[in-house]
Amino acid sequence: MGKEILLGKTLDELTEVVKGLGLPKFTAKQISDWLYKKDVNEIDEMTNLSLKARTALKEKFELGTTASTKVEASVDGTKKYLYPTNHPNKFIETAFIPDRDRNTLCVSSQVGCKMGCLFCMTGKQGFQGQLSSGKIINQIRSLPERESLTNIVYMGMGEPLDNVPEVMKSLEIITSEYGMAMSPRRITVSTIGIIPGMIEFLNHSECHLAISLHTPFDEERKKLMPVQNVYPIKDVLKIVKDFDFGRQRRVSFEYIMFKGINDTANHVKELCRILDGIKCRINLIRFHPVPDTPLDGSDEQTIEFFKDQLNKKGITTTIRRSRGLDIFAACGLLSTKELVKRQNEDF
Repeated sequence: MGKEILLGKTLDELTEVVKGLGLPKFTAKQISDWLYKKDVNEIDEMTNLSLKARTALKEKFELGTTASTKVEASVDGTKKYLYPTNHPNKFIETAFIPDRDRNTLCVSSQVGCKMGCLFCMTGKQGFQGQLSSGKIINQIRSLPERESLTNIVYMGMGEPLDNVPEVMKSLEIITSEYGMAMSPRRITVSTIGIIPGMIEFLNHSECHLAISLHTPFDEERKKLMPVQNVYPIKDVLKIVKDFDFGRQRRVSFEYIMFKGINDTANHVKELCRILDGIKCRINLIRFHPVPDTPLDGSDEQTIEFFKDQLNKKGITTTIRRSRGLDIFAACGLLSTKELVKRQNEDF
């Protein structure tokens, strides 16, 4: 049986660890400093711990940091890192996106995804398992550009609010003083609208919320996103309208533009109706086709017109820049490519 992983444990959990080993309570804070504030990969590198403490830790625990197995760099500076998982031939992706004065990391929260959205390559892999808090944190911890990070978005592989316990634990570690001490205002968690997870997240985190909307019409959304059958967008929006976001915390809506499907004047009108009373931003996203999907992206003229009409109606709307197109930067493409490669090698 393998050793237990320290990376991804909260300070309370580390306190239980040292208590179980008969070590002083303050050792937990020393360990958290090494885990989350310094670049060490072995317990022996925790030099302010006594030899007795390090020996005791090594008998049952290991740090759990894992280097990426592949990195692809785009001409625009975007980098995509591929990480192994505990599932044979399954991988997760992490995208580092530099942009002027912002350096954003897009992290994954699951291996594959069970939500089955029509436009998502990750969903086509199916669901393989949840990422632990340690595996989520490792995507930040092992990043060569870690020191330059300004923002983190949970918009990689998987549905974050379908993995609430581990996502919430990772958010605590990233934002706590004992951890990475990052402002929650620099972190955004995306969801397709898993209501129980949304409620937990809104009430126990200060991070921003992004909701994948993609169409304001129920029947269209059911075809694009099966979650609409379980958690209708009207119920999702009611949660948002009833919650006090305060002055600094914000909610945004992600809207991928699909040619001839969700890019008409009627969609502008309906968006304005359902979002009335919500202080928010809409991020329009260009769709770059993935294999085995019938969808096409809207043309530039349509996207610009859509943006202008929403802004005229008083809804702040921007178009997200496409990044890393030359390195399979769309979520799920690189890991699927590697998955197919490994399967062919095994065959």
